[in-house]
Order: sequence, then C-alpha cells, then structure tokens
Amino acid sequence: MQHHSQTSAQPTAAPATHVVPLSVYFVIFGTLLLLTGTTVWVAFYDLGPLNNVVALGIAATKATLVLLYFMHLRYSASLNRMAVVGALAFVVLMIGFTLSDTITRPILLPAAPQFSLPSTSK
Repeated sequence: MQHHSQTSAQPTAAPATHVVPLSVYFVIFGTLLLLTGTTVWVAFYDLGPLNNVVALGIAATKATLVLLYFMHLRYSASLNRMAVVGALAFVVLMIGFTLSDTITRPILLPAAPQFSLPSTSK
C-alpha cells in the first residue's frame, strides 16, 4: 500500500511589479544631464533676484524626476506618494518657520547702536 502525501500548498501570488524599459532610464538620465548643464549655463548670467528662483526651479525639476523614475514613485502605491508629499510639506513648513524668524528680526529687535573706534592718528 502506497501512502501518497499530498500537500495543500497554496500558490503564492507574485508581487505586482512593473517593468520599466531601459530606454526610459536613459531618457531620464539624459534629461538630468541636460538640466545640470542648464544650471551651469544659467549660473553665468546675472538674473538679479531671479537667480535663486531659476536655480531652485531646475533643482526641483531634477529632484522630481529622480523621485518619480529612479525611486519608482510613479509606479508605487498612493501611500508612498502621500508619505513623500508629507515629508516635503514638513520641509517647507520648517523652512517657512526659519524664514519667518530671520525675516522679522530687524522689525522686532531695535537697531543696535553703532560704535566706532577712536582714531589713533594725531
């Protein structure tokens, strides 16, 4: 008499994955290089108060591309996206508090008296 042992192994479902073509990574990499070159090119021009705005705009675009494609946020669950948005909101909040402190210091603190050293020449 043969004893057949049958195991009731549940088939395991493969995790949902996404396959990104290699060409997408090359296009994103090329775009990042182009934006880096744009940052260097713009740095040689005096745009006045827009220097920081342009530099931060390019940096934010590059960071968004890295988050979406290299960190796979574009294909991930919405909970991961909410976590990133929450972290960015926290950073903006902390920078806002810091700026509100440093910007209002001249308004709230009286001007310090200006002292000059006596001259030593006769």
